[in-house]
Amino acid sequence: MKILLDENIPKVLKKHLGKAHEVFSVQEMKWDGKRNGELLGLMLANDFKILVTADKNFHFQQSLKKFPISVLLLDLKFVHPDTVVELAPAILKTLKTKPKHGLIFVR
Repeated sequence: MKILLDENIPKVLKKHLGKAHEVFSVQEMKWDGKRNGELLGLMLANDFKILVTADKNFHFQQSLKKFPISVLLLDLKFVHPDTVVELAPAILKTLKTKPKHGLIFVR
């Protein structure tokens, strides 16, 4: 599965998501600073299926019903490499369920 890590997600998470997934960061794709709607369009055009973000306002800023993409919203008080990596098992568990399109909270 092709996964994109949002700008606010530390790249260290990439190595914790296993070799079964293709994981890229927004920075690697050179999509830094893109607005959410534009980012979702780029994801579709490049066959991404999952966006991992910690942006709690993401679903208020963008109507996800228009896009066949799953957005995994990490439920974190602070975005820090250690706290993000702690959620890696929960993210992998969610990915195994082949998540439905739309917003999915990961705790």
